[in-house]
Amino acid sequence: MQFDWSYFVSLFSMRAFWDACLVVIELSALSWFIGMVLGFFLASAKLSKNRLLSAPAAVYIWFFRSVPLLVLVVFVYNAPQMFPASGSLLQNPFYSGLIALVVTESAYMAEIHRGGLISVLKGQKEAGRALGIGTVGIERLIVIPQAFRIALPTLINEYITVVKLTSLISVISLTEILTVGQRLYAQNFLVMETLLAVAVYYVLIVTVFGQLLQWLENYLDLSKRKPQSLNETATAALRKTLDAQVPVVRNAQPAATPALQLNNIHKCYGEHQVLKGIDLQVKSGEVISIIGPSGSGKTSLIRTINGLEAIDQGNILLFGEGFIEPHDKPNNAQIRRGVRRIGMVFQNFNLFPHRNILDNITLAQRYHGSQKRLSEQRAYQLLDKVGLLAHAGKYPHQISGGQQQRVAIARALAMEPDIMLFDEPTSALDPELVGEVLGVIRNLANEGMTMVIVTHEMDFAMSISDRVIFMEDGKVQLDAAPQVIRQDAAGERVRRFMGIGAEVRHEPAAMNG
Repeated sequence: MQFDWSYFVSLFSMRAFWDACLVVIELSALSWFIGMVLGFFLASAKLSKNRLLSAPAAVYIWFFRSVPLLVLVVFVYNAPQMFPASGSLLQNPFYSGLIALVVTESAYMAEIHRGGLISVLKGQKEAGRALGIGTVGIERLIVIPQAFRIALPTLINEYITVVKLTSLISVISLTEILTVGQRLYAQNFLVMETLLAVAVYYVLIVTVFGQLLQWLENYLDLSKRKPQSLNETATAALRKTLDAQVPVVRNAQPAATPALQLNNIHKCYGEHQVLKGIDLQVKSGEVISIIGPSGSGKTSLIRTINGLEAIDQGNILLFGEGFIEPHDKPNNAQIRRGVRRIGMVFQNFNLFPHRNILDNITLAQRYHGSQKRLSEQRAYQLLDKVGLLAHAGKYPHQISGGQQQRVAIARALAMEPDIMLFDEPTSALDPELVGEVLGVIRNLANEGMTMVIVTHEMDFAMSISDRVIFMEDGKVQLDAAPQVIRQDAAGERVRRFMGIGAEVRHEPAAMNG
């Protein structure tokens, strides 16, 4: 028998097929969207540290990824035999098919979402916590948008799979594309012509909706966006507007009250003790640099000050008030209040890649209730302060590492902190970019900002600091002014670590640049 081309072509003007296409579109779109939403909650539950959430989610995902969809479709459609009350709903093939698809797809999409969620760097959450953003806010504003962008290509592919899986619903007599085709070739026996038309209809749906979703993926792909820089005229006009604004002035704290006080701080990671009874006081306006060999506990210490790591013993006071106690959780209300008074600049910048420079700086301000106009005004002032006003519309990947770190400093300053913490702010930078970041920090020191700086830039530490803390083996081995380190016998170990020769002790001016 020859292929009947005229019959094949006539199938594309048949209303029953186009009605069936609409059913497939409705069924696939609803299944994909609902499965995507439920899958996200399943993924979040599976990643939870609470076993009451993670265990049931893991079992659900394992089970429904194992059960064939065809078996599940037939079971759901016949479920009224076991649960008569469900008959009014489940005897409708569309709703039975929808439920079966959603149950299956939510399990598959949970793993897609889990891949997206675990791909978001830990530093992103830490940056949110350092800005005083709560757990829900971090997920909503920082983690989910990034995870969705990462997972989107796979989610789009899963939609195409769902469209094809709708053909299985034909076993319960849902009038979708394959069902219409089966009824036709059962009457006229033109199997090849009919199935080829069925395939074309599926290809048409996949192509149209695949292209729409591909457009969404391209739209959200930040790497394809052109850098948005202000020209000199626009920058000058904006700077003129900013100059007319009243500058923000931080409230000075009483000089008699230490800005920061650490009492007998201990910290362990399992059996390894990294901090062994640290005592430290930082006065308002002081600049403290923390130096020492790798593994001495410098980074752990500065992370405990900002609540990013819990302490096992001791306590931390902020301007004479209780701030951090042993085993406090990061979302503790007292810690979050204190964190808003402390700016944190990370070694790897931890800017939010899905937001432009302006949004990076205003995000926390707006989360904490600042008006959009005021937060943007403050952001522009700070960008001008760090020399990046023209780059406000760019994304982090569109600027250099040194510029990213300056944006990170501006983001921390936007919270109007009383204390600034710097964790190796130049270690991730190329040597030629170090100077621009250190220049911004030096300007903050000249303005009287209280700062604690973990650094390996020894000359910088000696020239900018009121005191230098030398840590080794989890302890403070020396807490002294730069002059003492240069000249006194007590500073001999530190001089050897810094590679300062003995002759420098007689020429302190040479170290002051």
